[in-house]
Amino acid sequence: MRTLVLGVGNPLMSDDGVGLRVLEALSGQQPALEDVDYVDAGTLSLLLLPRFEHCDALLVLDAAQLGGTPGDLRVLHGADMDAFFRNARGSVHEVGIRDLLDAARLMGSLPSRRAFVGVQPQRVAIGSSLSPSLYGSIAPAAAHARAILEGWQAGAPGN
Repeated sequence: MRTLVLGVGNPLMSDDGVGLRVLEALSGQQPALEDVDYVDAGTLSLLLLPRFEHCDALLVLDAAQLGGTPGDLRVLHGADMDAFFRNARGSVHEVGIRDLLDAARLMGSLPSRRAFVGVQPQRVAIGSSLSPSLYGSIAPAAAHARAILEGWQAGAPGN
């Protein structure tokens, strides 16, 4: 099974860069997982769409408006992930994950297994560092993401 992991965010917009930090922590974990592509997706673009054609599973790591306190995590799978991104305020990006998922769905290349690990930001403003409350969320978010990947590779049922 080929898996695509997208770290989403802009590291120059403070907490918006948390998805990239989680991606970095996740991709450095050992032992390395086979057939997993770790991609710095930046602030997204439909140019990522061709990568969906060659994957069976998609894991997205990003800052998201979760309605919680800064640093809170939420893990969503499959249809729950899709429903979350139908809300225009879910992503902090103008061209968001929703657009990419919709385009993949239209092209018939939406991966059957999908999951999202989101972190509630404190602030999204010009700045190259995370809010102090978000630093503690990186390792737990990476651990959730790793558990999802390992479950998929072990053939666990569901999304």
